[in-house]
Amino acid sequence: MKLSQFRYSLPDELITAYPSKNRDESRLMVLDRATGKIEHKVFKNLIDYFSEGDVMVFNNTKVFPARLYGNKEKTGAKIEVFLLRELNKDQRLWDVLVDPARKIRIGNKLYFGKNDSLIAEVIDNTTSRGRTLRFLFDGDYDSFKKTLYDMGETPLPKIIKRAVEVEDKDRYQTIYAKHEGAVAAPTAGMHFSRELMKRLEIKGVNFGDVTLHVGLGNFRTVDVEDLTKHKMDSEQILIEENTATLVNLAKESKKNICAVGTTVLRTLESSVSTNGLLKPYDGWTNKFIFPPYEVQVPTRLISNFHLPLTIMLMMVSAFTGYDKLFDAYKVAIKEKYRFGTYGDAMLIL
Repeated sequence: MKLSQFRYSLPDELITAYPSKNRDESRLMVLDRATGKIEHKVFKNLIDYFSEGDVMVFNNTKVFPARLYGNKEKTGAKIEVFLLRELNKDQRLWDVLVDPARKIRIGNKLYFGKNDSLIAEVIDNTTSRGRTLRFLFDGDYDSFKKTLYDMGETPLPKIIKRAVEVEDKDRYQTIYAKHEGAVAAPTAGMHFSRELMKRLEIKGVNFGDVTLHVGLGNFRTVDVEDLTKHKMDSEQILIEENTATLVNLAKESKKNICAVGTTVLRTLESSVSTNGLLKPYDGWTNKFIFPPYEVQVPTRLISNFHLPLTIMLMMVSAFTGYDKLFDAYKVAIKEKYRFGTYGDAMLIL
């Protein structure tokens, strides 16, 4: 398929800047892939579509405060630094993006905090936008990490055109977040409340965890018309044996396996045996899913409503079927569903 096939007209007012008041009270569109039938529900009605023995798989990655604002030495120019991942714990090395990139050179020092209490030195140019920074800090590692994170800001996507607020620290995170390493939240999971998860558990729905540390690859612009030529950034994933066993037992028992979000879909599809079973895996994936694609593991998918031309839209389209998804999106726009990070959700059966 071509990039241009994922362009559609989305009114700006449907891209929401704030989450619903309660996590499980966002709207939920339920789409049956077999029939094309659409129902309009509230997210906590999700429980009505699952039975004992079904499995939900969650991405337990945790977002860290990845966005920093500092100043360049001598000129005092304001520089935004986006922390991507820690490269070396002992040497305080981080892989980062800087903006504006053209103003930063190897050897430049950057100052952070009111009293320039944290200093970093640019030691490498890894890409046109990327840099390696060495943070110059005298204290122990825990003190360094606390200082770094105290200065960091919740990395809301740029599409949310407002200042970060105190509430975002909690809401731009799933309630089951465990393993720190993501620079973007797995947004489909943000609709789950503790009450809803307890009710699902009582009903006999089983939960499995995987980890995919969401990087900026999900949000990079696709700049090739031929999607087969797009290269995804690699992201770190972990599928433990207990989750693989849980999923495979459900598969053998013909139970539903629901991927909570496109990050879970990518993770599960990155480690499949020739007979369609899930294999434990600890490593990296750069799998890019777009139509036509035959999904091997999950039978259901929960997802937000994604913006035009995005990787996530292409993944959901591969799961749902291109025409059915775009028919559903037309309905969503007409019914004024909220799109984007803090938007409403879909359950695709």
